[in-house]
Amino acid sequence: MRSIEEPSRDIPVVAEADVVVVGGGPSGLAAALSAARNGASTVLVERYGHVGGLATGGLVIYLDDWFDGAQRTVAGIAKEVVDRLRPLGGVVEPAEETLFKSDWALWKTHARWGFIAFHSKRRPKETTYCVIFDAEMLKYVAGEMLVEAGVILRLHSWAATALCDGERVVGVAVESKEGRQALLGKVVIDTTGDGDVFATAGADFVKGQYMATLAHRLGGVNTERALRFEQEEPDEFKTRTREVVQTLGGTWGELWWWHTGRDGVVWCNCPHLRDIDGLSVDDLTRLEIEGRRRILKNLDYVRVHLPGFEGAYVVDTACQADIRQTRLLVGEYVLTKDDVVSGRTFPDSIGRGRSYHIPYRTLLPRGVENLLVAGRCYSATPDAQKISREIPPCMVMGQAAGTAGAMAAYARTSPRAVDLRELRALLTSQGAIL
Repeated sequence: MRSIEEPSRDIPVVAEADVVVVGGGPSGLAAALSAARNGASTVLVERYGHVGGLATGGLVIYLDDWFDGAQRTVAGIAKEVVDRLRPLGGVVEPAEETLFKSDWALWKTHARWGFIAFHSKRRPKETTYCVIFDAEMLKYVAGEMLVEAGVILRLHSWAATALCDGERVVGVAVESKEGRQALLGKVVIDTTGDGDVFATAGADFVKGQYMATLAHRLGGVNTERALRFEQEEPDEFKTRTREVVQTLGGTWGELWWWHTGRDGVVWCNCPHLRDIDGLSVDDLTRLEIEGRRRILKNLDYVRVHLPGFEGAYVVDTACQADIRQTRLLVGEYVLTKDDVVSGRTFPDSIGRGRSYHIPYRTLLPRGVENLLVAGRCYSATPDAQKISREIPPCMVMGQAAGTAGAMAAYARTSPRAVDLRELRALLTSQGAIL
C-alpha cells in the first residue's frame, strides 16, 4: 500500500476534565452519568448526532438480561433510564402478573414482544421481564440526563487516537468539522464498542467476529391479521416464513418481526450477515448495501405472501450497523464462557447481567494506566462475550467504570489502585446490584 507522509502539527486542547468518556452508547451514557454524579468534571465524546449507540442509532430497541429466574439482577442507571422513558410512553413492558410462567397462551402473546426467557431450556420458555423502547425517546431522555448531570457533551466528534505519556493515557485526539482536537483527562474510559482507544494506547486485545445486522422497521402492518394467520394456519405460515428467513439470510426464525410501541409498526432485527469484519470499511459498506437489498427483496415477498403485510413499507433502517464483536480487551482478568454459564462469583464483582457476574478486573487493561474499558469490548473471550454483551449489563459496566474513574481522578491515582470495597459500596448506594 502506498503511503503519504503527514507533517507534524500542533493540536489545540479544547477541553480538560477529570474523566473523558469516549463513545456515547449505553455503556458510555452510564459511565458519563456516574462519573459526573460522583463529582468528576466529565466530557463525553460521540461520533453521531445523538447518544444511545446501538440502542438508538442501531435500532436495537430491546432491553433484556435483567432477571435471573424471578430475581432482578440489573438496576442502577439502566433501570433509571426505563423509569424516565415510562411517563413519555417510551417503553412497553410485560404485566407483572404474567412474569416467570411457562404457558403456551402467554408465549403466543409475549414472544413477539420479546418478553420470553430465550436462554431457558424449558418448553415453552417462561416469560420474563424485558423492555421494548422507543429509540427517539431514548435519544431525548439520554441527552436530558447528561445535561442535568453537568456532562460536557461533544457530539459529531470521532475518536482518532489515544494520547499517551509513556504507559499513561492522558487524553484522546478527535476529528470533527473543526479539524483535529485534543481532549485531556485524568482518567479516560473507552466505551467505543470497538476498543478504538485501548487499541491505539497499546493495550493487549484479541479480535473476534460475530454476525452483523442492519435492523429496520416496517410500517403499515396489520399485526392482528398476521398473528391470526400464524395461529390458524401454522403449517402454511411456517412454509412461507422459511422463504423470509432465506431471503434475509438468517433471522430469529419465525420471530423475524416483533411488536413495537407504535400501531402498525414492527421491528425486524435482521438481516444478519455472518462474514462481516466490523473494522473493515469495505465490509461495513457491503453490509449497508447488501442489507438494504435483502430488506427490499423480503418486502416484495411478504406483501404478496404474508397476510397482514399487504400494505407494508420500510419506515427506516438503522443509521448505525449492529456490529456485535470486534476487538476484545485482554485485561487483568478475562471472563470465560464457563464463568458466564456457571454464574461464577468474584470478590471484585461490580455488577451482574442475567445470571453472571462481572469482575472489575475485566475493565482494566494490562500495562496501560489511567484507562478503563466498558461495554461490548470488555475483557472476555469471544465465546463469553457473545452471551454477555446485552445492553443492560453493558450499562452496568459503564456505571462501574464511571464511578471508579471519578474516584481515581479525585484521589489522583490510577483506576487500578481504586479501593474496591469503597467502589462496591458506592455502586450499591447508587442502586446497582452486585
